[in-house]
Amino acid sequence: MSKYKLSEIGFFKNGLNFRAHKVDSGCKIIGIPDFGDRYVANTDNLKEINSEIVNSDYYLKENDILLVRSNGNKNLVGRSMIIGKINEPVAFSGFCIRFRITNNQVLPLYVLYLLKSPLFRKLFSNTQQTSISNLNQDALGNIEFDIPSLNEQHKIVEILHSITLKIETNETINDNLQQQLKLLYDYWFIQFDFPDENGKPYKSSGGKMLWNAELKQFIPQNWEVGNLYQIADFINGLACQNHRPQAHENSLPVIKIKEMHNGISNDTEEVSSTIPSKYIVKNGDILFSWSASLEVMFWYGGIGGLNQHIFKVIPRKENSNNYVYYQLSRYVDIFKKIAESRKTTMGHITTDHLQQSKIIIAHQNIIDMFESRTKSIRAQIQNISGENLVLRHLQQFLLPLLMNGQATISD
Repeated sequence: MSKYKLSEIGFFKNGLNFRAHKVDSGCKIIGIPDFGDRYVANTDNLKEINSEIVNSDYYLKENDILLVRSNGNKNLVGRSMIIGKINEPVAFSGFCIRFRITNNQVLPLYVLYLLKSPLFRKLFSNTQQTSISNLNQDALGNIEFDIPSLNEQHKIVEILHSITLKIETNETINDNLQQQLKLLYDYWFIQFDFPDENGKPYKSSGGKMLWNAELKQFIPQNWEVGNLYQIADFINGLACQNHRPQAHENSLPVIKIKEMHNGISNDTEEVSSTIPSKYIVKNGDILFSWSASLEVMFWYGGIGGLNQHIFKVIPRKENSNNYVYYQLSRYVDIFKKIAESRKTTMGHITTDHLQQSKIIIAHQNIIDMFESRTKSIRAQIQNISGENLVLRHLQQFLLPLLMNGQATISD
């Protein structure tokens, strides 16, 4: 083991600050929304800015490490990811900081896992005597790690990165499966080309469409206009801080908006397992965060307690999960577009909003057929998500052990 300060193995650079009105096209740029919980950056679908305002000093290279430098949400500050192979200019925003390693005795991927470990957060917090709120170049540069030989680094990286790559491969598969479901939903319930009694696409084959004055559009015969409350019940979560587990009680992790995005972690709060069953979330439940961050998702992160500001969405008809999920997702997208057109920020969605929503409700036979066609795909997504949950727990278990030198790898 050798001790290195980060400033001794590379150098930091803050990202590019630019005004919103200069956003155009020409150069891709990575910002905070592009981090998520990724280890390797995805540069395929980045926003672009005018290349004329980008100095080449802000271009990224393979093996550069990016960190979230500053953000109003302190939980995001310090997140990191590494840059893979890129074939075009990619810059990084001023809310990020780049670390470029120059010491050939230190593997960039090994440093990435150091920065992902609890040890990094602890060491940086110690330099500030407070929680992480902003990454400072000088403070970062003075952080000192014990770094093993190059051979040992390779062994550690091989184990940790194989798990990372498997997780990200699984996520790609799930993204593709989700896209298949979304395309089928749009084809059946937006374009109205669900299979008719002869197995042909309904609208394209001349299926009867009736004018609906309320929506000012044609809809299939025997379909109706309703609201979201007609297809699902919405259970709002608890103020879980009022239901902490007592010493003799079992506990459940609290599912807040943070857990919806990042899953259960060591920082996740706990709630008594004796809370009413309607507030307990299980794999396959639909969750809808209705305050500040509007998002609809299937939960696959394990059993937990539902926190306030999140609805558990329970379809009123059995076996209509996928249909309800996409109906609600589409409504939330519409709500966001309305708010954007009015140049307002969304506070939250109330039960009144849900009751006032106007949606097209398909005939139950078509919903049942849709669920039958999509059930196996949803099951596959759940299985892959479950595998990723196990892999993430394994990664979280191994990461501090390997980074702190508490575990060694034999030849």
